[in-house]
Amino acid sequence: MSDSPPIVLTFAAADPTGGAGLQADLLTLSSMGCHALTVITAVTVQDTVGVEDVHALDAELVAAQARAVLEDMPVAAFKIGMLGSVEIIAAIAEIVADYPDVPLILDPVLASGRGDELASEEMLEAMLDMLIPQTTIITPNSLEARRLAQYDSDEELDLTGCARRLIEFGCEYVLVTGTHENTPQVVNVLHGQEGVLRSDAWQRLPGSYHGSGCTLASALAASIAHGLDVTEAVREAQEYTWQTLKAGFRPGMGQYIPDRLFWAREEEVAGDD
Repeated sequence: MSDSPPIVLTFAAADPTGGAGLQADLLTLSSMGCHALTVITAVTVQDTVGVEDVHALDAELVAAQARAVLEDMPVAAFKIGMLGSVEIIAAIAEIVADYPDVPLILDPVLASGRGDELASEEMLEAMLDMLIPQTTIITPNSLEARRLAQYDSDEELDLTGCARRLIEFGCEYVLVTGTHENTPQVVNVLHGQEGVLRSDAWQRLPGSYHGSGCTLASALAASIAHGLDVTEAVREAQEYTWQTLKAGFRPGMGQYIPDRLFWAREEEVAGDD
């Protein structure tokens, strides 16, 4: 029998399109050589255009899912996506607190690509109080970084100031992604206690993508689970994510979906040639 691949536990909502959420995490983690444990936080009604409805699960059921697998298998990393309720945030915070040596990657899902609200002000406060202090690295886009960092404050901060504020809340690293900024290239910046640790510029691809943030955070969790340090993992995760976007496809009437198995199709084409 071969050794077990690194195991990553992801908390996220189910997305029936397969573009984002739990399905995106599962595809990404598997594609990057990890075994994914999946804990459902919510069930959504959505398509590639937008989210129509969200049904958060009972927090006790979320906790029971996680406890069951954690008592059975060793986990190399936690990845957290859409949460669903304040009660779920509290339950997950309590669980991860029991595993302080396991890296935690937090993708703060606050809205859909269309702008559908997915996190209330009460949920933001709960994230800031209970989850972010336990987070190894948080991966907000620029809109999410501003909303989190400026919560309950009238102070206007630039993105560096937002990252600094999030680190003051207790997380170790902040990767701010620049997809929503009006720049020729997409610039993603990693911040740590010492300031900016790396800045990477990527070709801005045409179109809008469903699940790009989930893909990046899961790829980061996979890279860390494989033993890379945070700065190396950030580079590896960005490269993988950009390739999935480059190979993305548009199966419906809305956004493109990243192709997390782009490498398999490239091998297939090469084999045909």
